[in-house]
Amino acid sequence: MILMEQRELGRTGRDVSVVGQGTWQLGGDWGEVREADAFGVLDAAVEGGVTFFDTADVYGDGRSEQLIGRYLKERPDTGVFVATKMGRRADQVPENYVLDNFRTWNDRSRANLGVDTLDLVQLHCPPTAVYSSDEVYDALDTMVAEERIAAYGVSAETCAEALTAIARPGVASVQIILNPFRLKPLDEVLPAARAAGVGIIARVPLASGLLSGRYTADTVFAPEDHRTYNRHGEAFDQGETFSGVDYGTGVAAAAEFAGLAPDGATPAQTALRWIIQQPGVTAVIPGARSVEQARGNAAAAAQGPLPRGTADAVRDLYDRRIRASVHGRW
Repeated sequence: MILMEQRELGRTGRDVSVVGQGTWQLGGDWGEVREADAFGVLDAAVEGGVTFFDTADVYGDGRSEQLIGRYLKERPDTGVFVATKMGRRADQVPENYVLDNFRTWNDRSRANLGVDTLDLVQLHCPPTAVYSSDEVYDALDTMVAEERIAAYGVSAETCAEALTAIARPGVASVQIILNPFRLKPLDEVLPAARAAGVGIIARVPLASGLLSGRYTADTVFAPEDHRTYNRHGEAFDQGETFSGVDYGTGVAAAAEFAGLAPDGATPAQTALRWIIQQPGVTAVIPGARSVEQARGNAAAAAQGPLPRGTADAVRDLYDRRIRASVHGRW
C-alpha cells in the first residue's frame, strides 16, 4: 500500500485520505458493474492509499453500500472510513426528515454495510428548509447519542445551504460540488468551513468525467447512465451531471483545461490536484469504474503542487467558457 496524505475530517476527529473513493458508479447508475470489477476498483484505491469511501443508501438502491460492506468484511484491516447518505428514499418534503424515518433509513444502511455504528451519515441534498430545522438537528444528535452514527454532515446543492449547515455546531462535514467548472464554493463556503472546523468533501470533482478529457461531442453514453438521462435535470438536480454545464460547452472547455496538465500528469489528476490545493478542502471523492482509473485518481495525491499560474488559468477558463452556460442556475 502507498501512504497518502491524511487530513482531519472536520468535527469527526478522524483522519481520511485527501483522495477518497466515490462509489455512486458501483451502484449501477453509470451502467452495469460486476461485483468482481467493483472489488477490483476498491482494491486499487486502497492499495493507492485511499482510506475514505463515500456512498449513499440510494446508489443502486443500496447495492453500493452492500458491495462496500462485503468488501470490508473480507478485508477487516483496511481501516477505511465510510461515509454514507440518507434522505432520498422518501418524497422530498421537509415533513419526511424526522427521527422515525432517520432510524428506518439508518437500520437499512447499517445492515447493508454490516456495522453497528456508521462513521458518518450525511443528509442527501434535502429540501432547503431542512437545513434550518432545529428538529432535524435534534434528531441527528439523538442518532449520535444512540450510537447509531458517530457523526453527521450534509451533502448540499447550493452554497447558501452549505453555509446554513456550517453554522450548526453538530455538523461535522459538508459535501459540495467543487471542480474547475464549479468555482462558487471558493468564495464563501470554504473560508466559513475552515473558520468553523467543518470538513469539506468535494464531490463531482471531474464534472462527471468531462475533466478527464476523454469525451468528445460524439461520445454516446449508455441509456442507464445518468449522463444520458439527466443532462437537463430530468431525474435529479442537474448539477450532479456534468456539474450542470451544457455538454457541448463542457467538452470544449475540458479540451482547453487538458492543456493545463503538467508533464507527467493527466487532465483528471490535474483537476483533482487543483481541488486538493484549495484551502479548506479535506478530501475529494472521484468515482472510478476501472482499476486504472482508481489508481490514476489515487496517484493525484502524490503530484507536486500545480504551478502558481494554474489557478489564474482555471479562473480565466471558467469566466470565458463556463460562467455564461450556468449563469443564474447556482
